[in-house]
Amino acid sequence: MLRIGVDLGGTKIEVVALNGLGEELYRKRVPTPREYIATLDAIEALVFEAESLLQQKATVGVGIPGVVSPFSGLVKNANSTWINGHPLDIDLGKRLGREVRVANDANCFAISEAIDGAAAGEAIVFGVIIGTGCGAGLSINGRVHNGRNRIAGEWGHNPLPWMSEDEFNSTDCFCGNRDCIETFISGTGLVRDYKLAGGHADSGIEIALKLEQGELLACQTFERYVDRLGRSLAHVINTLDPDIIVLGGGVSSINQIYQLLPKVLPQYVLGGECRTPVVQNMYGSSSGVRGAAWLWNNS
Repeated sequence: MLRIGVDLGGTKIEVVALNGLGEELYRKRVPTPREYIATLDAIEALVFEAESLLQQKATVGVGIPGVVSPFSGLVKNANSTWINGHPLDIDLGKRLGREVRVANDANCFAISEAIDGAAAGEAIVFGVIIGTGCGAGLSINGRVHNGRNRIAGEWGHNPLPWMSEDEFNSTDCFCGNRDCIETFISGTGLVRDYKLAGGHADSGIEIALKLEQGELLACQTFERYVDRLGRSLAHVINTLDPDIIVLGGGVSSINQIYQLLPKVLPQYVLGGECRTPVVQNMYGSSSGVRGAAWLWNNS
């Protein structure tokens, strides 16, 4: 069966076509029109072009930086704001003449890694994207778990666990609350903490380079970061106890995370023991679009 995945981002729309073995048969990306009807036009054209070249009709899944409300049927919380308030899955389905499945891009990341990525073969997969912000998705038995309110995995907007006095009431989050996990463990949070300590860097990767060079300030900042990440993931393990946690996004490329985190997690996981693997993703920036295709996985 041919599966087409569409990654609808703020700057680009990417489409990929996979066969039943997950082999990539077609890939193309175009700039994202910052207007709803033009976005529908672009996706429609990409899908039909792929099908024409491959001479097959496909299932279609779309990953978006938001969710389709289960109550109104309209997109909400998307930073691609022009799709908010529209029934994206319905409108695309009418144009393409078939049902279209739409999911949050973090859920697409999780299912991609669960089907044939770094978490292949594991039943319960918690996929975390740590970049400018911090999102997560949940795959159970190879299928996305959305939850009743379509917010399963939005653990980044819980408060940072076991806050110290200097952490409490120290950050504002775009969601309207304070001290959210995202404000501490995102790449933005890592850079902010480094600057507050007196350092100068514009990205987490830049801090990682300083870390490799042994800079004391970078090492101290990263030690705080891993402790905060460990506290945050311990809450997930205490609640869900997933089989594996997969990290994605820019910060996930910092190799020291995978060396230090296994030593930190048992300090916060109930019972003082933790063997939950925390691994780097396999497909990188392609996980989202591949996961959109796998929204039609029937395993």
